[in-house]
Amino acid sequence: MHFLDAWTQLPPGELLVWALPVAILTLLITLPGRIVARMGSLALAIALLPAASAIPWLPLRAAWSGLWALLALALATPPLERRAGALGRRLGLVEAGVVALLLGAGLLTLLVLAIARQDLPPDATRRTSYGILVLWLGLLHLLVRRHTVRSAVGLAALGLGLQVIERVWQESVVSVAPPSPWGVLGVTSLACALAVRIGRIRQHVAASPWVGDAHDLHD
Repeated sequence: MHFLDAWTQLPPGELLVWALPVAILTLLITLPGRIVARMGSLALAIALLPAASAIPWLPLRAAWSGLWALLALALATPPLERRAGALGRRLGLVEAGVVALLLGAGLLTLLVLAIARQDLPPDATRRTSYGILVLWLGLLHLLVRRHTVRSAVGLAALGLGLQVIERVWQESVVSVAPPSPWGVLGVTSLACALAVRIGRIRQHVAASPWVGDAHDLHD
């Protein structure tokens, strides 16, 4: 199969470079805690630097690495004490995680099958499917991790996946005036900054950055 050949022909070292950011994002989704989010963001900032296959242009890749490093710094703020209802929050997290995983798995399968049916070069096939996977992991993070400040991690993953896909599109389509390569990064940075700001305000005003605590609703 053309899609599988595009990945299986990679040497183990290069395949590890592709897989490391995905593995870190998966850990960020599955493991709770501020320390995990901070260390995972920092590890992802480092893992992106050698990922020249996903984002070939070094300045853009370094800028994305810098964004993840800034996220690690933003997540270093000590959290306030949790309010009552932590058990209900954990049960709600399990329920939301199962629903998100089922819906997300179906969506990911449809998107990957759509890419597999296209007659794309191996490099474009790898980068497009990789961008879809990273985008899906960002969406899954937003559905599972309901901490307002930590939602910046999911938004950054969404933006990173879109950036990989956007670069493939830019290289495949001849345009007289191609858009700026910094557009996706700029919008993602703004969204992450807003998420961190809103989370800090909720911590200060509502004494809880958790989405489930809004309006005293504990799911």
